[in-house]
Amino acid sequence: MATIQLGNTQLAYEERGTGETVILIHGGFSDMRTWEANLEAFRERYRVITYSRRYHWPNDRIPEGADYVQQQHVEDLEQLMGLLGTGPAHLVGNSYGGLIALDLAIRQPGMVRSLVLSEPPVIRLFTSNTPTPKELLRLLLTRPRTALGVMRLGLRGIEPARKAMRRGDVDAAREAFAPAVLGADWFRRFTPERREQAEANVIPAELLGSGFGPLADEEVRSVRCPTLLIHGDQSPDVFVRLLDRLGELLPDAQRAVIPAASHLSHENNPEAWNSAVLSFLATASRR
Repeated sequence: MATIQLGNTQLAYEERGTGETVILIHGGFSDMRTWEANLEAFRERYRVITYSRRYHWPNDRIPEGADYVQQQHVEDLEQLMGLLGTGPAHLVGNSYGGLIALDLAIRQPGMVRSLVLSEPPVIRLFTSNTPTPKELLRLLLTRPRTALGVMRLGLRGIEPARKAMRRGDVDAAREAFAPAVLGADWFRRFTPERREQAEANVIPAELLGSGFGPLADEEVRSVRCPTLLIHGDQSPDVFVRLLDRLGELLPDAQRAVIPAASHLSHENNPEAWNSAVLSFLATASRR
């Protein structure tokens, strides 16, 4: 593990292999350790980089009162790529990491060769961070399955987790949020090591801060690079519906479903996930 200085913060990262650059970007309640079952498969063909995002283990914790801002994570990724001299890279993001990868492709298209987006929570394509009744009613009338999924995620996961965070009960927040995102069965299967990783990366401001950045249909339509949209066959339905919308908007997108997997499909079934992503990258590299 190495470290790199980005302005006022230092990030841990790891680099293996040679060739075109692939950058793996983790989601919430995670850090660079989430990719341990994927790195070796990628290093055989690519220069693969993984890093722990700002405020995630083993980096400095978030200061008291600071916000957890999506744009800051996008800027961190841009700086990281510049300092490491990656050139245009293949960006692979899980969950919140997928949002970051997509945002960079929108803001800096010349930096991105291809995208692999594994269940990014692109809820802002439909509602604000805290959906109003009017927004939900509109969504119910136009996309009822998406609306039900968003409401279910909010009622069963996000809102109970926020309430727990406000009263300072971090454990209760994690126990509410994780099953809603992963599925209860998958959360129960966490090993002690994976549970420790989740505990090390519970960041109250991620749930209580400003939330996800704005995202508009026309911005997504502007992304011209090849894109692979991934979900697990046992993922909560809301993530599948969100990917459906991305598939409608992105000009050059294809889908992959990972069997025997949920929201963390790269962990749940790494062999199938690695195979799907490497196959896509081989084609994207020739374009």
